[in-house]
Amino acid sequence: MSPKLYSPSSRLTLFYFCLCALLAFSPACSGAKPQPAAPTAQLGAQRYALKGKVISLDKQAGTANIDNEPIAGFMDNMVMAYPFKPATALDQLQPGDSITADVVVAEPGKYWLENVKVTGHSKTPADKPTAALHIPVPGEEVPDFKLANQSGRRISLHQYRGQTLLLTLIYTRCPFPDFCPRVSHQFASIDRQLRANPARYGKTHLLSISFDPTHDTPKVLRAYGFSCAGSQDPALFAHWEFSAIPSAELPEVANYFSLIYKDEGGLITHSLSTAVIAPDGKIFKWYHGSDWQASDVLEDIAAASHSTS
Repeated sequence: MSPKLYSPSSRLTLFYFCLCALLAFSPACSGAKPQPAAPTAQLGAQRYALKGKVISLDKQAGTANIDNEPIAGFMDNMVMAYPFKPATALDQLQPGDSITADVVVAEPGKYWLENVKVTGHSKTPADKPTAALHIPVPGEEVPDFKLANQSGRRISLHQYRGQTLLLTLIYTRCPFPDFCPRVSHQFASIDRQLRANPARYGKTHLLSISFDPTHDTPKVLRAYGFSCAGSQDPALFAHWEFSAIPSAELPEVANYFSLIYKDEGGLITHSLSTAVIAPDGKIFKWYHGSDWQASDVLEDIAAASHSTS
């Protein structure tokens, strides 16, 4: 079975992944054997034995994407980003290494790896650079990526210069409630709150970008947008557009926004990526998970609008 990819910043407790097979979600937005506890573990924490391979490292976030084998009684095999305790354990790893570790689940949404041991080193020599996803950093100019929106019209990111642009990468069939559906719900909240502030509203633009261009046609994106906003008013799209990345350009866009994705016969396992782009077309803030709140991004939008004024 191909691995699934999730982000540590998701508020969804890991147990959702065990329950996903029992749940049926709409494509629209309204969409190991436990080990003895170590002395450092929090009271009531659960521990599971993990075996896996390091896919990539994110030193900035202090995490590594691990392709773990099935964990009995806990989850199937999947690619998942984990934080480490102690954080220095990350320094011993490089992509391609095989590891064992304890997954410690202290409470919903709070987990990490302990007792990390390298059982097999990468075949890539340490002195050779390993390919890694690009990480958007503040002050970096965003390329003029071309997209197709919910009306079938070609758009590009540079056309929003002069406005603060909030964008995220989603796909409309995403079934995991703490992934695309949660992000789209937060976008809906941001859109409503900005609408209540006409001065700020006219200086911002929201853009939800699908990385599933085969399925997410303009018609599908339009229906998804109406569902997310809870409205059938076409005026919605003047401020919040829904678009898809052309297939040929998908790898480049995904790499720039540090999106990891894999199509598994209709279900796309993926990471999350949301960016606030200042009016000058440069990255102001980038979020690699879904643990941000609408209030956080509204503060970013206000700050970004003043950063170039």
